[in-house]
Amino acid sequence: MSRIFTTSVASVYPHYVTKVEKKGRTRAELDEVIEWLTGFDEAELKGHLDDETTFEDFFAQARLNPNATLITGSVCGVKVQEVEDPLMRKIRYLDKLVDELAKGRPMDKVLRAG
Repeated sequence: MSRIFTTSVASVYPHYVTKVEKKGRTRAELDEVIEWLTGFDEAELKGHLDDETTFEDFFAQARLNPNATLITGSVCGVKVQEVEDPLMRKIRYLDKLVDELAKGRPMDKVLRAG
């Protein structure tokens, strides 16, 4: 089992915030991306962060966006669509969305709206 599975989302979240804010994006935009992917609303996301939910439990409770399969490309040299483990693929989806947000992609493109 990968160590990331038992890592709390709350411990990684500040790194996501730093990454996007360094590139001129906002925490609200980050939360919107996470909420789009997971189906969690603002209160649910905050609850998971407060409870230090692990990535494993976070994605077990998520209602993954049906368009998540449109997320393609590489994260750390690995094509997300080729990740075999379903949980790891979901984590990579999140990583890819954060990367795209930080790289300045328009929000409608990040959220696979067209």
